[in-house]
Amino acid sequence: MQFPRHEVKQFISEPITVSFLTAPTYSKNPTCPSSFLWQDHKHLILSCLSEWKDFSRRGRMAQNMQPQHSTAASKKGSWGVGKFFFDVLTTEGRVFRLYYDRAPQDAQDRAGQWILLAELHPDQT
Repeated sequence: MQFPRHEVKQFISEPITVSFLTAPTYSKNPTCPSSFLWQDHKHLILSCLSEWKDFSRRGRMAQNMQPQHSTAASKKGSWGVGKFFFDVLTTEGRVFRLYYDRAPQDAQDRAGQWILLAELHPDQT
C-alpha cells in the first residue's frame, strides 16, 4: 500500500460527481476519474498522485463474518464494503483527496458514492 505524503489544507467531505474518459469495467471497482464536479465547478484531473484501497469492516460489519472469510474480504473486499482513495492533481495546480465509498445508501440507491474528502498541500519534496 502506498501512503500519501500530503498534509490536509482544508477538510471538505462533500459528495461530488465524477467523470471518466473510459468508464470502469466494474462500477464498484473504479479507477481514478478524469474530472469531478464540486460546487458547480468542473475540476480536470491532470494526474493521480497516489491511490489505495481500504476494505476493512467496521462496527457491526466487523462482527458478522467468520475469521477465515474476513481475511480474504480484507484483501479483495466484499459486497458494500470498501473505499477507493485517490490523491489527484488538477489542471489548476490544486491537490485533492477523493474517494469512492462502495456502501449502498439504501435499497433504491445501491451504487455507492464519490466524496471529496479534502484539499491537500502540494508535496514540497
